Parts: sequence; C-alpha cells; structure tokens
Amino acid sequence: MRPRTKTLPMKHSKTDFRGGEAVALSTKALELVVTTAVGPRVVSLRSLAGKKAGNVFLEFPANEKPYHGYMLRGGHRLWHSPEDIVRTYQPDDEPPAVKPLKNGIALAQPTEEKTGLQKAMKIELTGDRTVKVTHALTNHGLWAVETAAWALTMFRGGGYGVLPLLPKGSHSDGDLLPNYSLVPWTFTDLSTKVWDLHRDFIGIDVDQAKEAQKLGITNYPGWSAYWVDGVTFVKYAPVIKGATYPDFGCAFETFTNGKMIELETLSPLVKLAPGKSVTHVEHWGVFDGLAKPSTNAAFAKLAETVGRWIKTLK
Repeated sequence: MRPRTKTLPMKHSKTDFRGGEAVALSTKALELVVTTAVGPRVVSLRSLAGKKAGNVFLEFPANEKPYHGYMLRGGHRLWHSPEDIVRTYQPDDEPPAVKPLKNGIALAQPTEEKTGLQKAMKIELTGDRTVKVTHALTNHGLWAVETAAWALTMFRGGGYGVLPLLPKGSHSDGDLLPNYSLVPWTFTDLSTKVWDLHRDFIGIDVDQAKEAQKLGITNYPGWSAYWVDGVTFVKYAPVIKGATYPDFGCAFETFTNGKMIELETLSPLVKLAPGKSVTHVEHWGVFDGLAKPSTNAAFAKLAETVGRWIKTLK
C-alpha cells in the first residue's frame, strides 16, 4: 500500500495586475502574483508574516515607458543570454498559454517572431516558504541558436544583497589554484561603497549605488539573498561543474542602480537545435526575522538557515 502524498495547503485565486488578469498563489506564509495577460512574469511576492515589507519585488508604475521596446514591469522574468539589445529585449506583451497545476501554474508565451524562441515558466509552491521555478527556452526556429536561460529577479531598493563566496582553502595545505573569478562590467566601479567585501561574502548595499553597477561570478555556493524590512529572500540554483556559462563564465550576476537590485542566475550555454529546449531551475525561500546580513555574525546565521533549507529541497 502506497503512502499518501502530503498536499501543501495552497490558495489559487484570480487577481489583477495593471488592469490585466493575473493569478495569486499563496500558502500560510507567502503570497505571489503571476501575470496571465502578459508575460510570463511573477510580479509580486509577499511574506504574510513580514507585512511591513509588503511586496519585496520592484513594482514599476502602470505608466512606465518601454526600455528598448520592452516593458520591464518589475518582479521576475526569463530572458535569453548573452544580452543583446535586439534579441534580449523582445516584448512579452501577449497573453501566454496557461495551465493550472495542483500546487502552482505553468505558462508559455507565444514564440518570439524575431528569434524563434519560446519562453515558458512553471511556478510551484513546494513548501510554506518555498517556491520552485522551472524556466524553459524552446527553439522553434530553422537553425541552432547558442544561448542560455537567464532568470532575473528585480527587488525594490532600501535593502542589502548577499553573494556568498566559496569556503576558503589553505595555501600551506597545498591549495595552489584559483576556484572562481569575479567578472566586472565596463561600468562597474569596485571602489564604491556598494560593494561591501567580507571574508565569506560580498555584500551589496543598494542605497550606496549612485549609478549602475554590475558584477558576475563564475563559481559560488549556488545561493544569493536579499534582505529588506526584515524579510529575507533566498534564490538557489546550483552551479553545474564543468559547464560553460555565458559572460566569461558567469553562473550568477547582480545589478543595481540604487533604486533596485537584480539577482540573476543562468543556465550553461547550449547550442539549441530546432525543436529542442533548455531548462533552468531556481528555488526561492522566504524567511522572516533574520537580521540584516551585513555583519559576519548575521551572515553566518543566514548561511546556517539557508544550509538547512537547501537540504529540504527536491
């Protein structure tokens, strides 16, 4: 006799985003909103315990102007990397195909006419505080395309981001080779107070950014975090050993301009043949009551919490 599968209590209800249809998914600990009139996008994520924080995602005003023809909207989106001013900024203004799931929702946009690529997302609530997001790019074109799935989450400003570093080795014990690279962009200024360097992590102090800043890393523990008003959002996508990543090998990138911050993970680069797909999975965790992780002690507590959470993921 098979054991019964425990079903997570989840609410699935219709809502609105900028006058268009959307769906709210919630557990007893969090609520997120997914657009069904455009996208696919996740435009809101709230901790139901940390009510002071409200929507931790960035919300653009309804009258926002297109950026290179693309409506940023805020929240979470799927792009294809490497970044290109034409290919990357193809609009997603049409309704996606929508499939309700027992614990979430699946969405697939119409194929992009100029690229032949189709973006899809499957959002599943797998725990009270855990969201699994499966991203997919499918090539419906006539020839192979070299690309990577690129998952970007935009958060509102006023908080503090964390990029953990790999555990330190010992030169005296024979650790003679490097194990990761930091990748700055042409506009990155590592002397600014945005970058808060510690032994075990790099902090990103969003309010200190007076102009655009971006940094990538080729190898890291697979998770990053953003703290704002007492709520901590954690994003996890483990690095695939030996794989080739875009942007000089970046598995993770972060961007801030002082008003917002993005935490971005990427799949390995693939030569995507016609009819083939590449998938990229992230897990999100939402935690309340942790201290701002800007000190070594607060970061250590966060890392301990994240470590326990990662062990629960499936």
